[in-house]
Amino acid sequence: MFLKMKVFGLTIDPFTNVPIVILKDLEDKNTLPVWIGVLEASAIASELEKIQFSRPMTHDLLKEILKTLGAAVSKIEIIDIKENVYYANIYMESKSGGFTLDARPSDAIAIALRAGAPIFVDTKVLEKSKSVDLRSEAGKEGAGSKDFLDSLEDLSPGDFGKYKM
Repeated sequence: MFLKMKVFGLTIDPFTNVPIVILKDLEDKNTLPVWIGVLEASAIASELEKIQFSRPMTHDLLKEILKTLGAAVSKIEIIDIKENVYYANIYMESKSGGFTLDARPSDAIAIALRAGAPIFVDTKVLEKSKSVDLRSEAGKEGAGSKDFLDSLEDLSPGDFGKYKM
C-alpha cells in the first residue's frame, strides 16, 4: 500500500552533517527521513523557496526537456529501502503512453516538486525505515535510530526555518 506524502522540510543529520529530507503523510502520522546529497538538498530547497536562477539548474532543465517532448511526471513513488539505500520510481506520461524510470529519491522528489506531481511512499518503506542503522549513517557509536526517529516525529514546521513546506 502507498501513502501520499509531502515534503515537510529539510534538516541536517546531527551526527554526520548530511542533509535529510523529511517526508510526512497528509495526516502527519508517518514520517520518513531520507538522507540525501548536498546538491540534491540544494535543488529541493531552491524549489521550496521558489528561487529563480538566471540559468536553468539540472532538475529545471529536465522539467523543460520533458515539457518540450510532451511528457509529464504523473507521480513518484519511494518503493524500497535496502541496506540503508532508498529506491524510487518516477512515473511519466507521454503521447505514446506511460513509462517508469528508476531514480534516486532525492532526484525524484526534486522533480516532483517542480512538476507539481504527488509523492507516494510504500508502507513497507516506512516499516523498514524504523530499523535503519543510524550508526552506519552517522559513523558514530551510540547513534540510536529509535531516539533520532522519535525526535523527527516531534518536529514542528517552525523547526525547519525557511526550508519547510
